[in-house]
Amino acid sequence: MTSMKSLLAAFLLALTSLFSLSASAVVEGYKYQFDSEEEVQRFNGLAEVLRCPKCQNQNLADSNAPVASDMREKVYELMLEGQSDDQIVDYLVARYGDFVHYKPPVRAETWLLWFGPLIAFLIGLLVLRQLRRKQTVEQAQPLTEAERAQLERMKSGADSSSN
Repeated sequence: MTSMKSLLAAFLLALTSLFSLSASAVVEGYKYQFDSEEEVQRFNGLAEVLRCPKCQNQNLADSNAPVASDMREKVYELMLEGQSDDQIVDYLVARYGDFVHYKPPVRAETWLLWFGPLIAFLIGLLVLRQLRRKQTVEQAQPLTEAERAQLERMKSGADSSSN
């Protein structure tokens, strides 16, 4: 009977925590307390659109790097101060650079990020075109007299060996 009571108590405790008034976000074992589910969504949204400067290809939500943990903590602090998403992102960009954006703004300082891959691709195409043109020119040149004579010797040698 006592195990039934403890089981019922555990069930009720789990049920009340499920329907509690305060929402929370859990990242990397840390628990951030928020007043609403919208704030949890906002925090998670920011953690997903900001890149970890150490991991490079992971967002703050996925990264276990210490710098990502620090950045998540700062996002939480700035949210508690009442700053908007843009203000939070601007703060992190000022501290870590445009790299923390998955989509950095297009301006003179970020042209290489945006157009670098396209430029590298175009340079690669030009190099391939030049190599192909060089091959075509080498193949199209007529044979010299010495090359013709060697070719004739090779042909006559092949003809005599086939008989």
